[in-house]
Amino acid sequence: MGDSFIIAIDFGTAFSGHAFSLTTREAESDIHIKMWGADVGQQTPKSPTCILLSEKEEFLSFGYKAQTEYFRMKAKRAKDCFFFDRFKMSLYGKSCNRDLKIKAANGKELTALKVFTEALRFLKDDALETINKSAAGKKFTARDFTWLLTVPAIWDHSAKQFMRESAMQAGIVTEINQENLVIALEPEAASVWCKKLPANGFIAEHQGKETLDHSPGTQYVVVDCGGGTIDITVHEVLKGGALKELHKASGNNLGGETVDRKCKEFLRKIFSDGVWDEFEEKHPNNVKKMMYDFTVFKRQDDDAEISCPLKLGDIAKKKKEMEQFFEGVEGAFWDDGSIVITKQKLSSFFVESLQGITQSLKEIFTKGINVEYILLVGGYADSKILRKHVNDSFGNKCKVLCPIRPQEAILRGAVEFGRNPHLVASRKSAFTYGIRVSRRFNNFKHKAEKKFTNKDGEWCRDIFMKLVDSGEDVGWDETRSFSLYPTQADMKMMNYNFYCTKNRSPKYVDEEGVEKIGYFCLYSPNTKRGLSRELKLNIKFGFTEMTAEGIDIDSDLKSSIELDFMRN
Repeated sequence: MGDSFIIAIDFGTAFSGHAFSLTTREAESDIHIKMWGADVGQQTPKSPTCILLSEKEEFLSFGYKAQTEYFRMKAKRAKDCFFFDRFKMSLYGKSCNRDLKIKAANGKELTALKVFTEALRFLKDDALETINKSAAGKKFTARDFTWLLTVPAIWDHSAKQFMRESAMQAGIVTEINQENLVIALEPEAASVWCKKLPANGFIAEHQGKETLDHSPGTQYVVVDCGGGTIDITVHEVLKGGALKELHKASGNNLGGETVDRKCKEFLRKIFSDGVWDEFEEKHPNNVKKMMYDFTVFKRQDDDAEISCPLKLGDIAKKKKEMEQFFEGVEGAFWDDGSIVITKQKLSSFFVESLQGITQSLKEIFTKGINVEYILLVGGYADSKILRKHVNDSFGNKCKVLCPIRPQEAILRGAVEFGRNPHLVASRKSAFTYGIRVSRRFNNFKHKAEKKFTNKDGEWCRDIFMKLVDSGEDVGWDETRSFSLYPTQADMKMMNYNFYCTKNRSPKYVDEEGVEKIGYFCLYSPNTKRGLSRELKLNIKFGFTEMTAEGIDIDSDLKSSIELDFMRN
């Protein structure tokens, strides 16, 4: 997998960071994580995922620096610039394309590809700068490394391709060496890391010191509690220590952001009569600062005391005294310049998110899997309220573990995964995948409306040619071969569309629940054997991204197939 030098970028919804290792592949992995926030009195393994661009769409800053600059901006400048935070969720649940646009804090729009590219370019440059500061005279460049870029396991292929294209535009890799960029699935990376941890690597809550059993046959659930998504995978330890996925990746979009959204809704309820709406419209940077302050309190199981911005106070006092806004409001009170949200009210903000986690886990427990552990990882797992809820709900069924620094688990695991991609030996196919083909028309098998005729005979169009079944085990390095044939004797270029469905036995690509997800072409220049020409499609389903190769048997022409999942 490229060079033995590794850089991993964990591009999270709320926070992002990078880690690297310069040890040789055979040596014990020595993982270095960049610490952020010294300029603002912080020391964290990740920086807020936010980016500030000028009114001319030029990069200004990222992370803590972007926050500080934006929070301090005058209202007019803030309305002209582009401040994006937590923008990773703009890819969730969408079929991504190159024209997708996302909104900045002030409502202005830019293409998502531009925003993601600028953010990844900064993280790449910062990683290289960090390494070169202590490189003893050697000057490293991007091409010296294998790069790992983390994404949620529940993302579809278009979102993964979107991240790859953003990384290429950011200069992380080029067309020539793009195999040096590996897309790593977040819960898998965390699983790889947690499997290495000793007992003192986990938070001791209720159960004393525990560690994850490494014995073959051990089965456990990894719950990646991120800012945007809850991403769940189920693993079994195999002989030799590799992992097998037992259940296709599942989850939802009810991560830590859901709690933030509930808090904002509550503040809007307190500051009624249009006060909050005016504050949000005129001072979006102040709103972002308030919500960032709230994330600190979200980790604790205690009252949250949020400083009230002067601008909010000024708008509110035009209507009535501050204390009057809190009259009749249950769960909050005004205390000399601060908005205090009670512990009980704070807990209520978590209900929707925690119910989503509970429901997803309950579904896994009904699948006949012998779950011995639940691993909680990701920044949202820092929340005492979340950990207590999972312990209370499932602690009688299995052991619940959380690493001491849950936000670092994905970063560290991604470096390990970069060294040893075979650590996840097989995965479950999330869908039934197939391509659209035409076959000789058969009155007894095919629908009459699917019939078409060309100079080489009668054919049935839109047939779903199955490549892999939903829930089927596929090895990480397993290649599957399929034979394809032209429907016209003189046809040189054959176009195919990729489809997926949850249905195990689709017959046609236009059936309900069948979705077109991609496109590729195969070239067959030697038409001498007409319809008898065979083209081989070799495809890998088992890694984190699909890769494919086409072979025209007659001309012995091999071509790497670009699976385009981002066509509009």
